[in-house]
Amino acid sequence: MRCDQAQLQQVVLNLAVNARDAMPRGGRLEIATANVEVDEERAATLPGLRPGPHVRLTVRDDGPGLAPEVREHLFEPFFTTKERGHGTGLGLATVYGIVNQSGGSIAVECPKEGGTSFEIYLPRSEAERSSQEPAPPVPAARGHETILLVEDDPAVGKLSARILRDAGYRVLHAHHGEEAVSIAAHEPRLHLLVTDVVMPGLDGRQVADAIALTHAETRVLFVSGYTQEAIVHHGVVDAGVQFLPKPFTPSVLLARVRAALKG
Repeated sequence: MRCDQAQLQQVVLNLAVNARDAMPRGGRLEIATANVEVDEERAATLPGLRPGPHVRLTVRDDGPGLAPEVREHLFEPFFTTKERGHGTGLGLATVYGIVNQSGGSIAVECPKEGGTSFEIYLPRSEAERSSQEPAPPVPAARGHETILLVEDDPAVGKLSARILRDAGYRVLHAHHGEEAVSIAAHEPRLHLLVTDVVMPGLDGRQVADAIALTHAETRVLFVSGYTQEAIVHHGVVDAGVQFLPKPFTPSVLLARVRAALKG
């Protein structure tokens, strides 16, 4: 199976969170994998699915299931059945985008007895692992510029700030959009804004637009756990912007920051 590990983790996490929300009083969540051979009959039932060897990832819960009208819009960006403030509607759109980018397909089953089952099919790769010695690690990109980091997740924000400071950057950490705009108002120069896209209050795009009014020189790197395709589709950010998907490694964060600063 050829799939980005971080993106696959995001798929499992998003489906598990959805299953948890579907079972507020508790229930059973099953996650299983299997090597399967997709035949012509099964391939005809799912768009983009081709006959041949696949890895099947199944995430199943025993919640109340999904109504037919909900299933019709399930993977549309920003479609959600949750109350305002309790969901962005990007989780399943992200899952759909990642699966399609990986050459796979996804099926949703809601048995009469209840529950929901997501079956993800990803083409299986039979290529042998390379026996060559791993390449030596690339030195982490370093800098000295001032970075305004906007991240509402405390753990992610703290870790990202530490990584950037250890690499030599001066980091100003804002925990939400309004705080970021306030910090920027008292800074003579900001070299880079690194901001989460989907946040309570001001979102990343609104923060970037507000700061641009007084800091035209500031470059922007958008960060999100949702795919760029999903947030571009809804007009939150424009296509072609500097974008870093979550989760990311320290080396990837530093490389993307350096690239954004260079323009």
